[in-house]
Amino acid sequence: MSKNIVNLIKLCVGTQNVSDLYNLQKNRVIHHEKSDLPATFLITRMRPKRENEILNGGSIFWVFKGLILARQKIIGFKDFISEDNIKRCKIILDRKIILTEIHQKKPFQGWRYFKNQDAPKDREMF
Repeated sequence: MSKNIVNLIKLCVGTQNVSDLYNLQKNRVIHHEKSDLPATFLITRMRPKRENEILNGGSIFWVFKGLILARQKIIGFKDFISEDNIKRCKIILDRKIILTEIHQKKPFQGWRYFKNQDAPKDREMF
């Protein structure tokens, strides 16, 4: 029986390439409650409803200028109230950035669910 894994896909706004993403995240290190390993995060307004499928081995795939170039494993979610008093969600990510095969993706807003069978294959870690 294969695991039911769902990924997220998101435009990497404010960055030009994977190096920019790495540099952005290196100052955004946290310790995830469920592991001793350092993690990083991104903040979004909506918490994914398919959380169990994502935490079953899913990743966030990053799109740079219309191309999927990398992914990071999603290791948790945490709701919080932001400074502007709006409920938001931290998507907790493994710090390792894994380069993927290059795959074109048309623009979209926010994040989307991304089927595991549609995801590009890994190349190397960054």
